Amino acid sequence: MHKRYDYLIVGAGLFGAVFAHEAAKHGQKCLVIDKRGHIAGNIHCETVAGIRVHQYGAHIFHTSDERVWEYVNRFARFNHYVNSPIAVYKDELYNMPFNMNTFSKMWGVRTPAEAKAVIEEQIAQLNIGEPKNLEEQALKLVGRDVYEKLVKGYTEKQWGRPCTELPAFIIKRLPLRFVYDNNYFSDPHQGIPMGGYDAIVEQLLGDAEVRLNTDYFDLIRAEPEVAARTVFTGQIDRFFDFCYGPLEYRTVRFETELLTDTGNWQGNAVVNYTDREVPYTRIIEHKHFEFGAGDADKTVISREYSTEWTPGAEPYYPVNDEKNNALYQKYKALAADRPDVIFGGRLGQYRYYDMDKVIAAALDAAEQEFAGV
Repeated sequence: MHKRYDYLIVGAGLFGAVFAHEAAKHGQKCLVIDKRGHIAGNIHCETVAGIRVHQYGAHIFHTSDERVWEYVNRFARFNHYVNSPIAVYKDELYNMPFNMNTFSKMWGVRTPAEAKAVIEEQIAQLNIGEPKNLEEQALKLVGRDVYEKLVKGYTEKQWGRPCTELPAFIIKRLPLRFVYDNNYFSDPHQGIPMGGYDAIVEQLLGDAEVRLNTDYFDLIRAEPEVAARTVFTGQIDRFFDFCYGPLEYRTVRFETELLTDTGNWQGNAVVNYTDREVPYTRIIEHKHFEFGAGDADKTVISREYSTEWTPGAEPYYPVNDEKNNALYQKYKALAADRPDVIFGGRLGQYRYYDMDKVIAAALDAAEQEFAGV
């Protein structure tokens, strides 16, 4: 039976859209579906009072990959936004990432040598051998003050459990920068696309048929012969009907609010709240990603709450501990027996991806798929 499409691409996020674009260049007919009512996956934005609101949390593009940077610049120009978060601990305010501005505020030091001496002294006093949990690992890396004020509470909110109950390998390193530089990323390319991420994805999907509000499992039951091959960017465990049990994720709940009495509420795009008693992890003020664009008298803020994932919620972050990684390997083995399906993206490959890494992975998958075509 002749298939209607060469590829059924499940998910209209970055991986699916890049693959669809590359497939179209090779003359392939693609159907792209998404269970949500919009394209662009978690990088989708909506405009409120002229402000582009990141619906699923802040997405700041950054990369050191020249191939990826050249690729995305075919579809958008990027502004010069630099991510410089602020951390609030009780009534104290610190610059992030951990740098000389942080240490100067915390201890009154001025030179890198002074800051290193304080940290080294605190680490020596703790006398930690082989770390038995995340708390000991972090203390051994940054000392007590940085850990207690800027790591402990934030990490416990992210994971929903005490640091003493989290494995040490979650934090392999905590970068300490002994320069006065608040730029969170060290990549040479960084910014927000002018026109938003949806405009990029719309161009990538320009030669594909797109169906929104469409569930893969419903479609495949109704049209089992719809396409010759499938690109699946949903949950790999769901694809195999959770036959080995569900993989674990963390999810994020957002409380987004339009403020009509001020055009500048917190003075920065990203403010982290590192005190455990504050229920949210951070507040995003979206207009600062585009240097105050939008209504001059209004602003939009989003509080982010990290929570346990339950079926029906959006799975954000894979819990890549030993138990879940072992479970994923079982599903990966099943995937190897499905040569008609390409599993991609953070859910299909059960790993966290930055945006540039998603694009690179999709380009690699397409290059392998169409080699010699």
